Amino acid sequence: MFEVSVVYLLREGKTGDEVLLGEKLTGLGVGKIVGPGGKQEPGESPRHTAVREVAEEVGLVVAPGNLEPLARITYPFVGRDALSQRSHAFTTRHWEGHVRASEEIDARWWPVSGIPLERMWADASLWLPRALAGEFLEATFEIGPADEVLSSTMSWSPSKNA
Repeated sequence: MFEVSVVYLLREGKTGDEVLLGEKLTGLGVGKIVGPGGKQEPGESPRHTAVREVAEEVGLVVAPGNLEPLARITYPFVGRDALSQRSHAFTTRHWEGHVRASEEIDARWWPVSGIPLERMWADASLWLPRALAGEFLEATFEIGPADEVLSSTMSWSPSKNA
């Protein structure tokens, strides 16, 4: 099982909060809408992975201390053990720079009230809106052969930074 980090960058938009998401252009999940993120490299902490991936995928600079834990999720992929992973999700409202395109993700801002959950991984609808509203999630989502959620266990708590 490998480790990944993903970041949900938030900003205040004209009609409420917006989150930076993008269409995945390469690798696992091509075509799905995702937050910037990726695999942990040797010697990296989950926070440093998050910082590196945000810079690589969308061109923004985030300080590790500005990342707030959002969720820690284990994803066993049934029949596809090589894809099984543990995801460390973070959120932040603090960064420098401007969003730019990359080969991995075509990012844009989405209203938090209009996240395209139907275009995301199947588990997102079960947790992402609640987590973005301020709760921390510890969960396991068992993923089936058609990328569906076969089973889930979720434990919610107040924000880790509350």
